[in-house]
Amino acid sequence: MNTSQESDALQNCTVCGGALAPHFPEVHDPLTDEIFSIKRCTRCGLGHTVPKPQDLRPYYASPYYGNRHGFTLRQCIKRRLGFVYSSMQPGTGKRLLDIGCGDGSFLLAAREDGWDVIGTELNPCHARSAGLDVRKTIDQVPASDPFDCITMWHTLEHMPDIKSTLGQTAKLLKPNGKLILAVPDSGGFQAMIFKHKWFHADVPRHLYHFDAGSLRYSLRSAGYSIQRQWHQELEYDLLGWSQSALNCIMPPNIFLDCLTGKGKSHSKSVNASVFVLGLLLSILFLPAVAVGTVMGRGGTLVTVAYQTG
Repeated sequence: MNTSQESDALQNCTVCGGALAPHFPEVHDPLTDEIFSIKRCTRCGLGHTVPKPQDLRPYYASPYYGNRHGFTLRQCIKRRLGFVYSSMQPGTGKRLLDIGCGDGSFLLAAREDGWDVIGTELNPCHARSAGLDVRKTIDQVPASDPFDCITMWHTLEHMPDIKSTLGQTAKLLKPNGKLILAVPDSGGFQAMIFKHKWFHADVPRHLYHFDAGSLRYSLRSAGYSIQRQWHQELEYDLLGWSQSALNCIMPPNIFLDCLTGKGKSHSKSVNASVFVLGLLLSILFLPAVAVGTVMGRGGTLVTVAYQTG
């Protein structure tokens, strides 16, 4: 285990202060093969990865960065812009901050659509090379020119301090601004079925594990109310089903490696067989995605929030 990790003696929720109880005692990091656990708050339901690494950089080395959407990138960006436009009132401004912007693909599309954009990313080099204004941390973003919309696409679960992060977003939003965030839903059907094998557990990069209740509590504690919520991002949900099923019978995330051309190397025969099996499972799990969406128990929570104070 990495010596830079904190002791696993964490006993209280970092958001509400409630007691933490064992949830999944052994969860493997697919990149490093290290073992972590997930504890759940008995009060608000928020899951905590334990121990929490003090230095997360080793867990974000290549192959984590870049090309994580593959051929679905264009559709993903189009859908996310749709979430933004469906959440904003007509006639509002078009100033947008994307926290955890990755390679900047979403920001580039928003800028082409007329938005004035800024991003944050711990490793900003790639996005900056595309001509984007990207800061390393949120506190480097000036509060003097607030934003109409702040987006966090699968970012909040990575943040070491949820309360501080949400508090910072509140200071950067205009009075009628919207916070739009997406997180994996640990209360969804696929998480309930696959448990510690769930693809989107992704410890220790995912330091926190939200369900609808714990996300609502975290937002309310930061002065937000929920305006609207969706329960699906198609490629996230579909891959969550197929890759989680494969994780139960073979080494983790091989299908993802095949789709992205990254990760651990495998023989051509293994890649071909896993690719075919993964596609078949994805087709078979399409009804499960639909059921999870309709019943509000999908693999993803996409939430629009506004400040109440």
